[in-house]
Amino acid sequence: MSGSLFSQSKFNEFLKPSDTLNTPRRNAVVITEVSLASAALIGLDQLWYSDYPRSKFKTINDSEEWLQMDKLGHVFSSYQLGRLGANTLNWAGVSKKDQLLYGSTLGLGFLTAVEVMDGFSEEWGFSWTDMAANAAGTGLYVGQELLWKEQRITLKYSFHRTRFAKMRPDKLGDGWSEEFLKDYNGQTYWLSANIHSFLKTDAIPHWLNLAFGYGADGMLTGEANDPLFLNQDRIRQYYLSLDIDLTRIKTSSRFLKTIFDVFNVIKVPFPTLELNSKGRVKLHYIYF
Repeated sequence: MSGSLFSQSKFNEFLKPSDTLNTPRRNAVVITEVSLASAALIGLDQLWYSDYPRSKFKTINDSEEWLQMDKLGHVFSSYQLGRLGANTLNWAGVSKKDQLLYGSTLGLGFLTAVEVMDGFSEEWGFSWTDMAANAAGTGLYVGQELLWKEQRITLKYSFHRTRFAKMRPDKLGDGWSEEFLKDYNGQTYWLSANIHSFLKTDAIPHWLNLAFGYGADGMLTGEANDPLFLNQDRIRQYYLSLDIDLTRIKTSSRFLKTIFDVFNVIKVPFPTLELNSKGRVKLHYIYF
């Protein structure tokens, strides 16, 4: 038992952010992130883009596609990758300034590289609206750190399966693992605001959030006027719900803090009020 407690103590100490610059940790973070990003880009080039013809660099305007759900995906990815980059540098004891300069821009840098690869593909193209979404995600993180020195508003994600994927599995995913990423009909993106951070009252649990969500339904293609799918009943969905900020749950365990931080990207299911673009209101007793 004493050996187990010692091991747990050492592990907690390893997970604890350094108070001062820890050069070995910083080097490990930089090497790991560069290696993973390079491997991901090379993998995309070989396993994804190689299946489509190459072209001269071109831009496209896809701002009207998928009722902007794909753009929210860019905002979410840029925000979360930036949060990860800043948190890992914080673990290494890097200064706050450098966390924002080099850590929080991780998502913007990686997604910009992906966008450039899109620009040289015949199937897609470089999208300025995608780039704006990427910048918005990074800006949401950096702006809050500069304004409040904390993330009072976090971007979260939830998903439920829909009937549309079976109608177009090639486009919307074949199986849960693909649908989770491809079926925009089942995705919801949330702005989850911590109530205590704004109201500063102990009458409300520090971990309780108010969440505002956006989703869409009825989409079989990116464009509404696709000649092959003219009868799409496409609607926008707006949600109001509660949420839990897992990072604000008090615990002395660094392991639990790390687990909470990882899973804080997911919106916790709660009763939810929905208003859609047709003016219909619906109450979900529990919404994923």
